[in-house]
Amino acid sequence: MFAQRDIMPPPRSGRARRPDLRALRAALPEPAQAVVTGYERHLGLERGLSAHTVRAYVGDAVSLLGFVVDSGGAAGCGGQGALADLDLARLRAWLAAQQSGGASRTTLARRAASARTFTAWAHRTGVLATDPGGRLAAPRAHRTLPGVLRAGQADEVMQASAAGAAERDPVALRDRAIVELLYATGIRVSELCGLDVGGADFSRRVVLVLGKGGKERVVPFGVPAAAALADWIDEGRPKIVAETAGDSVEPALFLGVRGKRVDPRAVRRVVHDAVSAVPGATDMGPHGLRHSAATHLLEGGADLRSVQELLGHATLATTQLYTHVTVDRLKAIHDRAHPRA
Repeated sequence: MFAQRDIMPPPRSGRARRPDLRALRAALPEPAQAVVTGYERHLGLERGLSAHTVRAYVGDAVSLLGFVVDSGGAAGCGGQGALADLDLARLRAWLAAQQSGGASRTTLARRAASARTFTAWAHRTGVLATDPGGRLAAPRAHRTLPGVLRAGQADEVMQASAAGAAERDPVALRDRAIVELLYATGIRVSELCGLDVGGADFSRRVVLVLGKGGKERVVPFGVPAAAALADWIDEGRPKIVAETAGDSVEPALFLGVRGKRVDPRAVRRVVHDAVSAVPGATDMGPHGLRHSAATHLLEGGADLRSVQELLGHATLATTQLYTHVTVDRLKAIHDRAHPRA
């Protein structure tokens, strides 16, 4: 038996810190480690989830199993009975411990959903005799909308980005194309980083995007984004390739300064810098541009189903939360559609 607190680094500045999940995983009994490895393989290979999502799901499973072991459970006692003590009571106790540690309602809701995913898989594969997660409830998350640019502010961000690329510096050309494409398409930062050169079709002005769960979709972009992309592909990208390429050239559409596929952190810095150039604009990253694009589509008359398809949401409910319609537009619809308006 081991205690999760024994492998946590000491707190800094009075703030509690998360346990080292790699150390916690290594400290699990071997049967429990084997279960985690199988679950990780299922998430990555069978479900095709992103590396970031797999890490989050696996981290929650490791935290849960570590809690069961630490609380005197039979996890790791050998054979298929390794998780015999993982029941509803321990699931609830695990969430209670998270809450006592300061986890927010949103975090608790996410971890409860993650635990349900894990126990459902464990039951389906015979690791668990029953699925205790099916009865696990958690507080509803406080779902807040991110900041959004006004249409005029979005235009100023694009102008600022274009001004920065006026001297034809290859990195500046790349940054302009990144900002234009994010706003034009509303794609996720991970989807943008995953784009390859061959995925951009200029004749139809669309990009082929690989979304969550390995699902492909085609997303259109406008003339300004096409111009910015053309400048980057024809002028900026070849310079970076010439300066950094070794024996092989990355197929990635967007490259970092070392010639490798651009990192999401670099894209976030690009967006933050571009938005900060506009006085009064809400500080945001790529997610904020995605939300702004969706909002402006709705304000321009797009229907929710179309926006759902563009954003790559699995359900319309996600799109309804992710986007919002201004009060003025709702009033205009009411005035036009209601017989007693």
